[in-house]
Amino acid sequence: MERADLVYRMAFASVRGMNRALADDLIARLGSEREFFEASETRLRYITSSRSRIYTADYRAARLRDAEAEERFVASHGIKAIYYTDAEYPERLADCDDAPLMLYAVGNTDLNSSRLVAVVGTRHATPYGIDFTNRLVEELAECTDGVVIVSGLAYGIDVAAHRAAVRCGLPTVGVLAHGLNTIYPADHRATAADMVRKGGMLLTEYITSEPVHKGNFVARNRIVAGMADCLVVVESADKGGALITANLAAAYCRDVFAVPGRVTDRYSAGCNRLISANAATLVRSGADLCDAMGWPLKVAEVAETSPELPIVMNSQEELIVKFLDANEDAGISQIVAGTGLAVGPLMSTLIDLEFRGLVLSLPGSRYRKIK
Repeated sequence: MERADLVYRMAFASVRGMNRALADDLIARLGSEREFFEASETRLRYITSSRSRIYTADYRAARLRDAEAEERFVASHGIKAIYYTDAEYPERLADCDDAPLMLYAVGNTDLNSSRLVAVVGTRHATPYGIDFTNRLVEELAECTDGVVIVSGLAYGIDVAAHRAAVRCGLPTVGVLAHGLNTIYPADHRATAADMVRKGGMLLTEYITSEPVHKGNFVARNRIVAGMADCLVVVESADKGGALITANLAAAYCRDVFAVPGRVTDRYSAGCNRLISANAATLVRSGADLCDAMGWPLKVAEVAETSPELPIVMNSQEELIVKFLDANEDAGISQIVAGTGLAVGPLMSTLIDLEFRGLVLSLPGSRYRKIK
């Protein structure tokens, strides 16, 4: 494609209120995106029967100037501009009425892979939520082929899902609420770089000159929901962005799943409400998800290596693990009373067990045996 044509497409996609239906209608009437910018204001108002300011010469000229600057940025930074008529554009997202006409991407993920799973949740993730996210992504990698993890690169569950995917060798797509000239939050720059290096992608609808505001973060949720086959809400308070994304996914006829939690846990309230209202299916594992989606499981391979060595524990470790097996989420005082161990040796042993992946540390100095 000629650079001039790309500029016209980028400018056309940035017109306020431009959606697929309006774009298709205008192109059918005018012949091309270029003609939208070269046509007179009078002609545009006549054929559309509209007095919208998007047809004014000044407005269209401003969009072209922004697009010309963005095209130079895209060309100099190896960024892909994916138009809604391109084969690379996510087919699932294209079915959504409010999908953006243009996406900007860094990375090489197949956005039309066979299985795209969106994983979202609170920014204030608990150890329970992080642990479930890690296990879900690990199990999906083991259970079935062609999985891509989609999320928003935010604090909490989002970044946990991206990091788990990188560790498991799964491509993961971070949908951003700003242009590709920055990464927000800045703490996640290293993770974003790892994602791209390991076959993942950073994706956005925003050009670099567009200011970042709160509405962008809500708007980007429609892309997370729309481009995936299903959405998993791991943790959410009674209100929050994850529930907005779940509602969007349901509106797009995507399968919505939620992870149950205790009724007293603040960041399980949203998930429990989704499940109780039949707005989401309860999910406990990657195998649960694959079964609900009807995805074929990988054929188990016979290991040729030596069998896994049994876990060896000393008497104190066995005592603690046995107690936690019978007393889930016990506090330090309960473990002291139940095992008879002094606080000092108990804390040291709990730390060792946590490092070995046998015990999970929870808020409030509580501990749980990892099954």
